[in-house]
Amino acid sequence: MMKPILTSAAALALLAGCTGDRTGLTSFYREAGAVVDSGNFGNATMNNILVQTNPEEFALNLNRRFSEEVPTTVNFAFNSTVLDEQAKAALRIQADWILQFPEVRFKVFGHTDLVGTDAYNRSLGQRRANVVVDFLVAQGISRTRLESAISYGETQPLIVTEGRERANRRTVTEVTGWVADHPLVLNGKYAEVIFREYIASAAPRPTIGGVSSEFGG
Repeated sequence: MMKPILTSAAALALLAGCTGDRTGLTSFYREAGAVVDSGNFGNATMNNILVQTNPEEFALNLNRRFSEEVPTTVNFAFNSTVLDEQAKAALRIQADWILQFPEVRFKVFGHTDLVGTDAYNRSLGQRRANVVVDFLVAQGISRTRLESAISYGETQPLIVTEGRERANRRTVTEVTGWVADHPLVLNGKYAEVIFREYIASAAPRPTIGGVSSEFGG
């Protein structure tokens, strides 16, 4: 009768030895809470920690995501502040994204090409930025979330040329901070933001030039 007992004990020891090197199986045999999460369990936990410990870096990361998923730049005709259909389509996509994050503030920067005086181009860049802000507000975004637009005029061209250049005649929208300068607005609420995006993803997005604006989650 002793032999089967020894065999069973050996089998249990062997099983314990096998599971000892496998984190998932080992944790299964421990009491709840024995393994403390390092803080990376799901984006919600990780993002809440970042918001509370390093809000500036979190804002930078959010701006990086904004620029990857949304056309942040719109362009203008020469000496014009009129939004063409392509610009309006891009701004609708911006607005759709911005509405998903009511805790975040944005800023619009205006630019021109190098034709004209510096003073005139700064004024023109400001008017372009103002037009974009007005359009975003018309899409349902609170003006208090859109910080004062800034004009760089002709000082930051994408293409350095003294002639007319459409790529330089632009506005750029960026994430710049938090509503009411309070970085803890997202505390415990990141899952709500993800859920909003999930619901919004079920709706068709606008198109630019007939091409779908689906940029992912």
